[in-house]
Amino acid sequence: MGPVSAEEVLDELSVFELRCEGDEVPGKLVELCATHRLTAGDLANELIAFSTSKEHGALLTLDFLTIFEHEVLSKKFKALWKKDNRYSGIKDVNTIQELIDDEEDEENLLDAYTTPSKGSQKRNITTPENPRSKRTVTTRSPHLLFSPNSFSPSATPSQKYGSRSNRGEVVTSFGAVQGTAWSGKGGSSCSVKLFTSAEESLTKSYKFMFQKAVDIREVLTYRIEELGEDLKRHYKIDEFTSVISPAQEPITVLGQIACDGNGKLNAMSVILEGDREHSSGGQVPVDLSELKEYSFFPGQVVVMEGTNSTGGRLVVSKLYEGVPLPFHKPPEPAEDSEQQMVLVACGPYTTSDSITYDPMLDLVDVINKEKPDICILFGPFLDAKHQQVENCQLTGLFADVFKQCLKMLIEGTRSAGSQLVFLPSLRDVHHDYIYPQPPFAFPELAKEDKRRVHFVSDPCTLDINGVVFGLTSTDFLFHMGAEEISSSSGALDRFTRILKHVLTQRSYYPLYPPSDEMNIDYENFYNYVPLPVTPDVLVAPSELRYFVKDVLGCVCMNPGRLTKGQVGGTYGRLYVRRQDAGEERRSPCFAAQVVKI
Repeated sequence: MGPVSAEEVLDELSVFELRCEGDEVPGKLVELCATHRLTAGDLANELIAFSTSKEHGALLTLDFLTIFEHEVLSKKFKALWKKDNRYSGIKDVNTIQELIDDEEDEENLLDAYTTPSKGSQKRNITTPENPRSKRTVTTRSPHLLFSPNSFSPSATPSQKYGSRSNRGEVVTSFGAVQGTAWSGKGGSSCSVKLFTSAEESLTKSYKFMFQKAVDIREVLTYRIEELGEDLKRHYKIDEFTSVISPAQEPITVLGQIACDGNGKLNAMSVILEGDREHSSGGQVPVDLSELKEYSFFPGQVVVMEGTNSTGGRLVVSKLYEGVPLPFHKPPEPAEDSEQQMVLVACGPYTTSDSITYDPMLDLVDVINKEKPDICILFGPFLDAKHQQVENCQLTGLFADVFKQCLKMLIEGTRSAGSQLVFLPSLRDVHHDYIYPQPPFAFPELAKEDKRRVHFVSDPCTLDINGVVFGLTSTDFLFHMGAEEISSSSGALDRFTRILKHVLTQRSYYPLYPPSDEMNIDYENFYNYVPLPVTPDVLVAPSELRYFVKDVLGCVCMNPGRLTKGQVGGTYGRLYVRRQDAGEERRSPCFAAQVVKI
C-alpha cells in the first residue's frame, strides 16, 4: 500500500459531505492513514460511522480526530496484531518496534532493485557515513501510540539533552566493582516485599485535612518520650530534670530543639522544648558556648547535660549522641545468596524544555541492556514543576499522561523481566499531595505484569531478598540542610551529618516545623514515617549533588535526578548480597555507582 495524500483523503470525505476545520486536520488525517495502515476510503468509512454514532455532525476538528483515534483506531490496531500469528504471544513496545524496523529494512532492500517513478518522493539513502537514527520514530511506530508525547501540542525533543556527550559516564563509585559491565538476571529469582506487615504499612489512600493542633502536639510529645526512654536506657541515665527548674549542679534534660523566632535557626536562637512528663512542655533558651562540637536542626530530640542557675537559661556542657536502631537479622539461613543488581532512578523523566520523555526511553534501553533484578523508580513521573504542566498546555488529563508513562515503562521492560518498584513523589501532579504519601493506584495493570510490578508508599521500607531498603522520594537532604546549624572539626561533611540525624532520630523526616512545600498528616506520620529498623541501604534522591556513603553501617545513596533542567542527569545501580544469619554483620551492599544517563 502506497502513501496516502491529503487530497485523496479530502476527496473521499467530500463524498460523505464531511468538512475539515483548521489547517492541521488534513495532516492529521494523513497521519491516521499511515499509523493505522488505512486507505483513504477505509478512513472515510470509519469516520462517517463514528460521527453518526456520536451525532457530531459533518465538521471534523482536531479534538474530534483525537477521540476517534483513541476509541476506534487504537482498538482496531491492537486487534490486528493479535490476529496475525507473526505477532502471537506477549509483545512489548520495543518488540513491536523491532518488527516494524525489520519491515522497513525489507522495503529498503526492495527499493534498491527498483527504479523510482518520476513523481515519487526520494527516499533518504542510508550508508555507514549517513546512518539512519534509531531514535527516529516513524509515523507507524507504537511509540507514537503509547507515548505521553501525544498529549502535548509541542513535543519537540530537547536539543541540549540530545547533544550530550557524557552518557554512560560513571561519576562516583562505592566498594569494589568486578569488571566494567553491570548486569543482573532480570528478576527471575528475586523476592520483593514490604518489610512490615500489610496492616503496619501504608497500602491505600486515606482522608486528610482533618487534623487538629492538639493531635499534632500529641504525636510530637510521644516521639520525644519514646526517643528519650531509649536514650535513657542506653546511657543508663537515672532521671531527667525539668528544663525550667533552677539548678546549680549539672542536670540532665530531655527535649526538642526549636528556634525562638520565625527566622532561621542559629547558635543564638536555640531553645529547648521540654517533654511533657518532666518539664510540662516548658521552654528554655540554650547557651552553646561550652560545646565544641554540635549539629542541631529544628525538631531534633536531644538529651543534654548542663547548668540552669536561674531557671531561665541552660548552659550546655555535654550532648548525648543519638543511637540508631539495630539492623535486621534474617531469622533463617539464606537459601539463595547470589548477588542481585538494583537500579534506582528518580524523576523528572523529561527535560524542562520538552515533554518528549526521551530520558525515560533511554532509561528503558539501559534496563533492557543490563537486565537488573530490581528497578526502583521514584517520582515525579509527571512533574508539577514542569513548564507545560504549570501553564496547562497538555491536551489530556494529568492522570492519562501518567498512565501512558507507566505503560511505557512496564511494557518497554517486559522483555527484560526486571521487578519494578514505583514510589510516588509530592511533585506528581495527579497524585495525593500529602505526606506520608499512599502508593499509586493502577487498576489497568496487565495480569502478566502483576507479579513483577509493585506500587509502594513514600516513605517505604522494603525487604529485597533479605536486604532491607529504606526508600523516600522526599528531599529531606535539601530541607534539613537549609535548617541545620553545626560547629565541628570538619571530620563529617554536611550530607553525613544529616544522614546520621535521620538514622539516630529513627525517622524518614525528623524536621519540625517541616518545609513549606510539605503537607503532613501527623496521625499517619506517627504510624508510617518512623524507621522500623536501620536499613541496610537508604536511597534518598535529592536536588543536591549525588553521592554514595557508608553512614553508621548503612549504605546511603543519592542517585540524583534523571534530568537536571534541560540536560541529562544521573541514576544509580547497586550490587547487594544477602548475609547468612550466623555471620558477623557486614554491609550487604558491596558495590555501587552513580552513572550519567
